[in-house]
Amino acid sequence: KPEMLCATFTPRGSPTPAIIMGEVVQMHFTTVDYVIFTVLLVASAGIGLFYAFSGGRQRTTQEFLMADRSMSCLPVSLSLLATFQSAVAILGAPSEVYTFGTQYWFLGCSYFLGLLIPAHVFIPVFYRLRLSSTYEYLELRFNKMVRICGTVTFIFQMDHHMAILVALDTGHVAVGGLKAVIWTDVFQTVVMFAGQLAVIVVGSSQAGGIGEVWRKAVNGSRIAGLDLNPDPLERHTFWTLGVGGIFLMLALYGVNQAQVQRYLSSRTEREAVMSCYVVFPCQQIVLCLGCLMGLVMFARYGEDSPLKKGYVKTNDQMVLYFVMDVFRDLPGLPGLFVACLFSGALSTISSAFNSLATVTMEDLIKPHFPSMTEAKATLLSKGLALAYGLVCLAMAYIASIMGSVLQAAFSIFGMVGGPLLGLFCLGMFFPWANSIGAMVGLVAGLAMAFWIGIGSFVMRISAPTPVPLLNTSALPLFDNITSTVMTAVVSTTTAKPTGVEALYSLSYMWYSAHNSTTVVVVGLIVSLLTGPMKEKELTPGTVYPVLGTLLFFLPERYKEKLCCVTPLAHKVTSYSYS
Repeated sequence: KPEMLCATFTPRGSPTPAIIMGEVVQMHFTTVDYVIFTVLLVASAGIGLFYAFSGGRQRTTQEFLMADRSMSCLPVSLSLLATFQSAVAILGAPSEVYTFGTQYWFLGCSYFLGLLIPAHVFIPVFYRLRLSSTYEYLELRFNKMVRICGTVTFIFQMDHHMAILVALDTGHVAVGGLKAVIWTDVFQTVVMFAGQLAVIVVGSSQAGGIGEVWRKAVNGSRIAGLDLNPDPLERHTFWTLGVGGIFLMLALYGVNQAQVQRYLSSRTEREAVMSCYVVFPCQQIVLCLGCLMGLVMFARYGEDSPLKKGYVKTNDQMVLYFVMDVFRDLPGLPGLFVACLFSGALSTISSAFNSLATVTMEDLIKPHFPSMTEAKATLLSKGLALAYGLVCLAMAYIASIMGSVLQAAFSIFGMVGGPLLGLFCLGMFFPWANSIGAMVGLVAGLAMAFWIGIGSFVMRISAPTPVPLLNTSALPLFDNITSTVMTAVVSTTTAKPTGVEALYSLSYMWYSAHNSTTVVVVGLIVSLLTGPMKEKELTPGTVYPVLGTLLFFLPERYKEKLCCVTPLAHKVTSYSYS
């Protein structure tokens, strides 16, 4: 958010500043901070320039958009990590844990299936089809209209997501291509880890050690127990995070163009699959670092937060205020952390710009201009990346009214990424689904998503601010019986929303699951009513044979009607382009 940085830099060298309640504390860099910050950002830009001008590279769209399909496992996995987790994790996770406790950590449980399914289902299908755009799959499976609708939906999703993380990162993407983006992501991931570790080490040391941090967190009710409340209206429980989070991860790591484009840039299918396995422990580390930073923040400020004192305007700004406060007498480290923050945002944005340029070129432009030369197509791709950067800059203001960085980012991916996930699942897992069902299902999913999302936003801004933390979060870990009883007692004292308000109160972590399910259910019903697709009409390689295994008990004639007989499964698993 544009005002965030200026809202968190304050004069160095003085004790806690005397500020009138409600005014924003101003903090400033020292010369050393500016030098470190500038050097790290110049290094990021230098990677893009290197790949733009070294050895005459980036002469074809294949090189610019797909890194010439030459990347190894490690840089791809680190780029996958940086693409969507970094900036959200740096700002959102610590403020979430500081305010609500460590319940958010259970999101890590969703990473298992959230990465295992893409590795063994989505990646093999996409890689063997030798796609450049994920949405090429939709044309192969359904028709061109479904592909265009999927592309437009993705562009809408990414433009709004980038408005949350917008920064001046357009230049090196516009000239360096995907290879520059991936290697820049690797560099920025290292910077991100260094910045977070520096904050945690120095902050916990100033608080009296990690043991003291934990003691204060326990006493302050910030160590959450295992909340097994199945109510989908609860913002964060084990089920919303651990199960609802799986669908969010599938929308991110399974079918999102920015991620799939990285898989497809791998040298081999095996390296693409391995990148999912490598990114898993890295994700857990990022999650733990974010949660630990939030606990260190609480150990420093307790309930007397900078937000309550009026030093900052939002929860997200507290992280930067905390960093400048901790590093007050350590010149250079504030510059490192802010560079860490920028690195996280830039890696996300650069990935998005490149993927937006890819889908626009492959899905919307090339089909209408098949005779366009490679030189013109490559130049146009670079121009598209630049144009999308300018569009996202213009939309940045919208992000300032969407709530916290964490919830805003996940809500957008649930609202728009959820229906896209449903569209791909409909085509990949249900052979009888036809193009009419796909179109109607996507429209129904998007309509449901925006109905709930907009209704939730309107209800939230008109409602009083909720109590940040339930008393049950202070309970010992895994003390389920007591936790259940206490949760029931608390629930009886608060009025539960009913009717349409209950739908608007659905936890944002369920958005992706709810909206993708809507697409699949509506798509299947419409397909059956309009005439299911025949087996001979399917493009080989576009269906994953999961139903043939799950419905093994059905007679062969029913399997044949559902297009899930064994011969089809064989063709799907063995087919690939030469």
